[in-house]
Amino acid sequence: MQQRELGKSGIKVTPLMLGGNVFGFTADEKASFAVLDAFVAQGGNFIDTADAYSAWVPGHVGGESENVLGKWFAQGGGRREKVLIATKVAKWAKRPGLKRENILAACDDSLARMRIDVIDLYQLHEDDMAVPPEEYMGALADLLAAGKVRAVGLSNFTPERTLAAIKAGGPRIETMQPEYSLMSRAIEADLAPLCVRENISLITYFALASGYLTGKYRGAADKAKSVRGGGMDAYMQGKGPAVLAAMDAVSAKTGASLAQIALAWLMAKPGVAAPIASATSVAQLSELMGALELRLDAEDIAALDRASA
Repeated sequence: MQQRELGKSGIKVTPLMLGGNVFGFTADEKASFAVLDAFVAQGGNFIDTADAYSAWVPGHVGGESENVLGKWFAQGGGRREKVLIATKVAKWAKRPGLKRENILAACDDSLARMRIDVIDLYQLHEDDMAVPPEEYMGALADLLAAGKVRAVGLSNFTPERTLAAIKAGGPRIETMQPEYSLMSRAIEADLAPLCVRENISLITYFALASGYLTGKYRGAADKAKSVRGGGMDAYMQGKGPAVLAAMDAVSAKTGASLAQIALAWLMAKPGVAAPIASATSVAQLSELMGALELRLDAEDIAALDRASA
């Protein structure tokens, strides 16, 4: 299985990251375990979660995803040794923001929920303008020194604030987690070039545009297919139909599914270590993993670029 290094960390990952936002949410514990086992069996090794997942669900309090991962690890069988775990701090109401004390406490909480000794990649989930970069970068340095995390990254930071974090000193920022897909290419203007220049790897969320890029939502009637259907209007009324048409043409040529094409397009972009995609069943997971075998040629990429510009 091909692997890519995260920044200059020495940590190498498969170029498809499994999203843990669904664990304990749309995928119950049994389904989550099945997806995780299949991911490892099919060569995957990189898992994304956050302390806040899935606090937005009625009746949930946060920490659900990390707790599911902790129970999965507790089964043994070398599960912890086979995967790299990335989690995040700052967006959970119980542990909000980037003050030093909060980062240190949140890291300990995440370690306890996942029943592990070290987090492979610890990320700041969003910026906190009330906290000086020197403070949160210092906290991350202390976590590295204590052996509680192996590498650190940012998520949802602007280019300006990314530079501020770099200039603050402390540990090297190895990753950036922004939104990026055929439906959302804003980072190409400034954030992505900055990350390429600084050798900061991109691990990108909303890779499938909340499911739109699977081709599931093509008309108004399709919006009833899932709870996410109500958010499809913006895609359907914009460049979405042209993007799907271009993807359909690539699919006819390659035999790949639209989800595989959307992920392979991201994998081909400069600086991208791994797009993130979630699965609630083994069948979904297996389809996503097929993107690792898809190689889009220059003509395919150019056609997708034009349609999604």
